[in-house]
Amino acid sequence: MSDNLETALPVIVVDDDPLLVRTLAGNLEDAGIRTRTFTEGSAAVDWFNHGGRAAAVMLDWHMPALDGMAVLRRLRTAGIESPILFLTGHSQPIYEEAALGGGAVDFIDKSKSFSIILQRLRLALGRGGAAAITVMSEPAPVGDQALTLDVASARAFWCGRQVDLTIGEFRVVRLLAERAGRDVSYREIYDSVRGEGFLAGSGEEGYRANVRAMVKRIRQKFRGVDEKFDALANYPGFGYRWLENADG
Repeated sequence: MSDNLETALPVIVVDDDPLLVRTLAGNLEDAGIRTRTFTEGSAAVDWFNHGGRAAAVMLDWHMPALDGMAVLRRLRTAGIESPILFLTGHSQPIYEEAALGGGAVDFIDKSKSFSIILQRLRLALGRGGAAAITVMSEPAPVGDQALTLDVASARAFWCGRQVDLTIGEFRVVRLLAERAGRDVSYREIYDSVRGEGFLAGSGEEGYRANVRAMVKRIRQKFRGVDEKFDALANYPGFGYRWLENADG
């Protein structure tokens, strides 16, 4: 598979730093990705409101007048379903949790290299390499009959009903389901979302709070389609387990 994504629709870059916008857009264009840039959140929202369509949106958090979270909320309220990735210098867990909880699919520190940013964008677009995503033409059961994961489109189904997971949440469910019946550590779960060795939160094991918050959201979403959902169990002090032969 070529590293060129060659998206038919543009990737939108929104940041109030003109130099960053030009640099990131230039690198994306060099990678074969069409871009459209905005230095104001309101301008990006107006563009979408007038019929603009995008493969994905890369969004800064702190911007004057209309910040990133406000842009995210307005786009989702308007029915814009393009994957939204925050690219920001705010690396504290509280910002990450708010972004993912609000419907963003990823949260990337601006200090990361472009190659990492590109890979995360590739995952958001569902066009990762074989090591990241196994492309399947049909939904296939993973772990048990109640849970179905369509890996090609990163969609999850519980007893035939779609569960609206973010890409990061989908990765966690896939990891746990593929190891159904076995305990998976907090670190392994976090690495499946953020990359091996990524540090976040307060202290050496601050990432645990991020994992607990994500698992809480995952449970809530599954219970939104099945109030009796109990397939995701906690192993206190270690991690989580997807129960074997869980039924809906």
